[in-house]
Amino acid sequence: QVQLIESGGGLVQAGGSLRLSCVVSGRAINSYVMAWFRQVPETGRELVATVNWVTAEKSYADSVKGRFTIARDHTKNLVYLRMDNLIPEDTGIYYCAADQFIGGIPGRNSDEYKYWGQGTQVTVSS
Repeated sequence: QVQLIESGGGLVQAGGSLRLSCVVSGRAINSYVMAWFRQVPETGRELVATVNWVTAEKSYADSVKGRFTIARDHTKNLVYLRMDNLIPEDTGIYYCAADQFIGGIPGRNSDEYKYWGQGTQVTVSS
């Protein structure tokens, strides 16, 4: 089992920044892909960013490229999501997720991930 606990959400004005953290515990995750999803009422749970735990290869949704940065810290068993130039459309519940994928190619859909955190709310005011 893998346990994930997110933190760092909050209320911020448009143009501001937040950094989300996800603490990873449980079984070894050397072959895992870590991901951040966000849940918004209109579109459901959408993929924001992924990072390969071993190779650090990253991917981003087009809507956040150039504004968000995902990173992982082996020494602290943490995954971060740095969010800059936030806009109201970034509002949602952000979830950390993890699973293993063949060839390390990250899944794009939420139903492809087995392990989830409880979520942290991000609200961006205009």
